[in-house]
Amino acid sequence: MPAAHDSPEAAPTGAEAPEPVLYERRGPVAYVTMNRPRYRNAQNSAMTYALDAAFYRAADDSEVKVVVLAGAGDHFSAGHDIGTPERDAHLPFERRAGLWWDHSDKQGAESRFARESEVYLGMCRRWRELPKPVIASVHGACVAGGLMLAWVCDLIVASDDAFFADPVVRMGIPGVEYFAHPWVMPPRVAKEFLFTGDRMSARRAHEVGMVNRVVPRTELAGATDELALRIAEMPRLGLALTKRAVNQAEDLQGLHTGMDSVFGLHHLAHAHNAETAKDSLGGLDVRAMKEANA
Repeated sequence: MPAAHDSPEAAPTGAEAPEPVLYERRGPVAYVTMNRPRYRNAQNSAMTYALDAAFYRAADDSEVKVVVLAGAGDHFSAGHDIGTPERDAHLPFERRAGLWWDHSDKQGAESRFARESEVYLGMCRRWRELPKPVIASVHGACVAGGLMLAWVCDLIVASDDAFFADPVVRMGIPGVEYFAHPWVMPPRVAKEFLFTGDRMSARRAHEVGMVNRVVPRTELAGATDELALRIAEMPRLGLALTKRAVNQAEDLQGLHTGMDSVFGLHHLAHAHNAETAKDSLGGLDVRAMKEANA
């Protein structure tokens, strides 16, 4: 689900938008960087599909042992795009994460369910299964849809200025589409996190086991690089099989089926909002969400 970010400014005139995702390989590490800093790396579909292409590229490159996911600018990601000039949720894209049909020429729940099955739940599940370790390097805001990107990663290194939040219960929606909350933190902590919508500091996220390491902001890149290079010394197949083993254990604990069940509740909430409010988000826009969760 979307989260608030800065109020949109007019799009630049006479210039193309920058690439939404940057890719660079340095030695055995591929660096995938979200690149919409003007909008706190709010995720439109163009960014989502660019992330997908970058992860495929890293998977296909035999020289890549580890992947680092980061955000350009002051924040990791403030969530899904619900209000920038480049919002493109209505546009068709080549579907890759499932067999649901094109959403762009459908209406109501049929359109929402088809799109979100692809770009949110489907994409995140596939990225989680990338057979190479992925490290999230998180600073600033990691909110709502930003959580989904951090949570598909195997490890999270956070700066001491990072914070995490899922405020979409304010919309009447029970959390983001990739509902990993009770697996990345204890259930009672997850309930408080959702019930209040409050920000969780990096220190608290480390205490509850959601984050592996917390470092000063100035040391984030270096600490992430050091960890990535240390992991890259391990055999590629050993890393892939170990990742699969832990993921399978999580699935046996109900992660996969739990997400399916909550995805249905998520769309029940969208449908309720569409019937009782002015839109599927309960009438809350960027400004309202920002003010409510400041």
